[in-house]
Amino acid sequence: MSTVLYARVSTSDQTLSHQKTQAEEAGFKIDQVVSDHGVSGVSTSLRERPEGKRLYDMLRRGDTLVVRWVDRLGRNYSDVTETIRDFMSRGVVVKTVINRMTFDGATTDPIQMAVRDALIGFMAATAQAQHEATKASQRAGIEAQKTSKTKRKAYVGRKPTYDRETLDTVVGMIAAGTAGTTDISRATGLSRQTVLRIKEDPAKASTALAKWEAGEQA
Repeated sequence: MSTVLYARVSTSDQTLSHQKTQAEEAGFKIDQVVSDHGVSGVSTSLRERPEGKRLYDMLRRGDTLVVRWVDRLGRNYSDVTETIRDFMSRGVVVKTVINRMTFDGATTDPIQMAVRDALIGFMAATAQAQHEATKASQRAGIEAQKTSKTKRKAYVGRKPTYDRETLDTVVGMIAAGTAGTTDISRATGLSRQTVLRIKEDPAKASTALAKWEAGEQA
């Protein structure tokens, strides 16, 4: 049995070494790394990616697939959920670096199965919301380039107090359901009010961050 890290590197700040370091710091012992570079997770499914195809061929029953977050595995809600369930049906355990989520098809306990499936659905939906926010931010960035710096700041609103990694962590902890608002606040350094806003509407929080990311790059 082996532990394989799959990394999709689509932007300059999503380096392979960074994703591998994150996994190792989270306690994973990685036997092999498989990565796709310059591939969009929005338009290309895992099976369509050069190394994604190899991943399907190499993983065997009992192996563990590690990814930073579920958005590495698909383009949208349907794609992510189908991919995770496909791997589970093959006897492959899927784990995430953020909050150490585990998706194992071997469990037969109905309660554990219900919790597992609910988590898959929640996180896949959040991943799709982030993809949609990214596309919205790209459109906003184009428009921002046509306006003055002052107008651009007015358009995107107040800068969020969290970055993308912190937002992913908060969403993951909310999905796990094992930590309350105060615990998440302490773990991330965010205020309780900020955590509550993210909890109320993760997609809106992601969109607000994406607009600022686009504005800074414009």
